Amino acid sequence: MIELPVMIRELRRALTEAMADGDGEAIRFDLGPIDVEASVTVTTEANGSAKVKFWVVEAGGGAKLSQSDVQRITLTLHPKMAGTDRAPQISGGSVPGER
Repeated sequence: MIELPVMIRELRRALTEAMADGDGEAIRFDLGPIDVEASVTVTTEANGSAKVKFWVVEAGGGAKLSQSDVQRITLTLHPKMAGTDRAPQISGGSVPGER
């Protein structure tokens, strides 16, 4: 199992890598909303801070969890470029005549 923030961090890294891989390509893709569905289990730590953690359960993983321990969540992420309000594009510079 991995923590939910780690899963989102790896998604961000993969999208950033895809943008870099597309640099200089003639075809560009706007990155729209991203729907992520995950099976999670929730744990709490009672060490004075009452911290809650969401763990992503790997499909087919070795951990034996009962169905009642696992919840499904869906996140809709709306990616934006840092410092702007525009969606990133998976590619490089613009092509003449491109809208």
